[in-house]
Amino acid sequence: MRSISSMSRIALLSLLGLSLAGCASFGSHRLVASSAPPDLSGPAASAIAGDMVTKFVEQVGPGSGTIILKPDGTPFGQALQASLKSWGYAVATDQKTGAEKTIPLAYVLESYDGQVLARLSTGNVELGRAYSATAAGASPTSPLSIMQRG
Repeated sequence: MRSISSMSRIALLSLLGLSLAGCASFGSHRLVASSAPPDLSGPAASAIAGDMVTKFVEQVGPGSGTIILKPDGTPFGQALQASLKSWGYAVATDQKTGAEKTIPLAYVLESYDGQVLARLSTGNVELGRAYSATAAGASPTSPLSIMQRG
């Protein structure tokens, strides 16, 4: 495993922090466009989605509402929907739903310095983490970053 210099680690954490700070607003429960690299392998997308959704469930609770998601058609978007459904969430891909409790959710995955930076955002919580991704899968390379809003 490659050792990351302290300067590279600071740059990586700064970029992750900036990506969290640059989150789009969810005012009036409007959906924001989600994005992920289209070349991320299916196994890597599934591993990242599975890990992020597990951490999401720890913050929000399993099946606690209908997720409103505007996917981008990438392997990650498909894996995220499947993972959310496996935890008991209903997933709607448009703004119109008859559900009582809805949770607008957006995601952003960015490639940086050989790693993938992942972020899930709702109106109340944002989760961010860096991963090392290969064609065979992905594993976390940073602690989970959690930002909660009052």
